[in-house]
Amino acid sequence: MPSAYYTHPACRLHAMGPGHPECPERLDAIADHLRASGLADLIEQREAPEASIAQLQRAHDALLVAQVRDSSQQAGQNRHGLVQIDPDTAVNVHTWAAALRGAGAAIAATDAVLKGELDTAFCAVRPPGHHATRSQAIGFCFFNNVAVAALHALEAHGLERVAIIDFDVHHGNGTQDIVAGDDRILMVSFFQHPLYPYSGTEPAAGNLLNLPVAPYTRGPEIRALIEQHWLPRLDAFAPELILISAGFDAHRDDDLGQLGLVEADYAWITEQLMAVARRHAQGRVVSCLEGGYHLGALARSVAAHLRVLAGL
Repeated sequence: MPSAYYTHPACRLHAMGPGHPECPERLDAIADHLRASGLADLIEQREAPEASIAQLQRAHDALLVAQVRDSSQQAGQNRHGLVQIDPDTAVNVHTWAAALRGAGAAIAATDAVLKGELDTAFCAVRPPGHHATRSQAIGFCFFNNVAVAALHALEAHGLERVAIIDFDVHHGNGTQDIVAGDDRILMVSFFQHPLYPYSGTEPAAGNLLNLPVAPYTRGPEIRALIEQHWLPRLDAFAPELILISAGFDAHRDDDLGQLGLVEADYAWITEQLMAVARRHAQGRVVSCLEGGYHLGALARSVAAHLRVLAGL
């Protein structure tokens, strides 16, 4: 099936300081592994365009968009080269360009899939997005790439039903903030609890299915939850497009969480989502990188995910 891999060199230039886990080397590790495994030769690579301000403002307040732009400009004049947004999140002079390309990749991939050029796409971009709320950059995230893409699909392409699947180890609080109560969107997720951002367990809107799981939960238990809860809900919703917030920090080797997934679990999850897409969405899936901070586990897990997306 036609699939593509969206990225851009600007996404490597955003950096939040020495030792930060959300680092440029994440994209290097993925790219190196794809080349070494031969996957890079089998999947078309496309350069991510920039998102427009209007596209960002479907999901975000104008003040947030201006804050990210202005903070990035200020960082270029700061002797430390950074403007701190929260204790874990900082802007450098390249952040604005990287964030535009990250959201732009999700939009371009959505356009290509909905126009029939591709069946599936993976966006290897950073900064990630699923913690970014409508009005706040937080948790390594500035613009919510998947939420921007979902609203683009609904409003620019006229879709009626879009599903967002989030399998990052952390709850996608930003995505929930943006899409809660919008019955055109179904968001399903699992995440470790308790863990940052300490959300997702409270009563939620009817279009949200949050599955908090305890630390040290492993793949078989996650698979059972998906079969019991996600799949029936997704089939009942019958999405016309599936968007994935693909965080790989639930891997057993990743120190930012304490879940126990391995590469085979990510492949299995992707297979289940592809089957839903074939039943309801003409096989249309767009996946966007979120977390994943152990470089080896990240690279191997992305490769397992990509093999299923591309039917390899």
